[in-house]
Amino acid sequence: MSAEFGGRTGRQGKISQWLRGRRPKEAADDGGREALLLAAAGAGLPLAPAAHPAPGYRCSCDRVGCPTPARHPVSFAWQTQSTTDHAQIERWARHQPQANFITATGMVHDVLDVPLEAGQEALDQLLGSGVDVGPVAVSDDGRMFFFTLTRGTPEDEDEWWPCELDCHPETMDEHPGLRWHCRGSYVLVPPARLPGDDGRTVHWLRGPEHPLPDPLTLLEALTDACARHAGQETDQAGAGWPLRH
Repeated sequence: MSAEFGGRTGRQGKISQWLRGRRPKEAADDGGREALLLAAAGAGLPLAPAAHPAPGYRCSCDRVGCPTPARHPVSFAWQTQSTTDHAQIERWARHQPQANFITATGMVHDVLDVPLEAGQEALDQLLGSGVDVGPVAVSDDGRMFFFTLTRGTPEDEDEWWPCELDCHPETMDEHPGLRWHCRGSYVLVPPARLPGDDGRTVHWLRGPEHPLPDPLTLLEALTDACARHAGQETDQAGAGWPLRH
């Protein structure tokens, strides 16, 4: 009996040492990550596991020279895999502790994805005007995500209307300004880590507790801000070249 007790004490001692050896930030991050993912799912955002950063600005996937490191789903079946089921998300989060997560758009919500400076300008304008903006996330690679209700599930399929702003994972480079993620697209959902050693993340600026707004209530302000942002970039690029007389 004493030997059994001693064995338990030894095991408990090792567990205690392990717990004491963990940094407080790590312990907080583990619980905080899961809570944030469940909050997003609770707001109706369907989630699926995604790749995560690997050393040297690489991706955890097996693809050599991955073009979107740590920014894509793990499974090709991400659209059918995406779920709001808390038990499933808890299993994924605990069994894949390093994984990022994506949220599939065009089912419950869309995402209006804009350059960070344009997004901040539009956000200030919208909030100043009393518009219900909804959840907003910031990606430290220079983008801002406005989460909205989707236009992707009309009662009558004949009422579905494509938009020239529609963006899919394989066409994002064609949309440097405003990107409308709807059917067949996704974005990283906070909390997510981006490649590199500089600690860049995707994080909430306004959390998922804010109701999803109609995208058309945000579209004009975002479009105008993106146009001004693009004009400023053009002016700055042109300023580097002397004018010929």
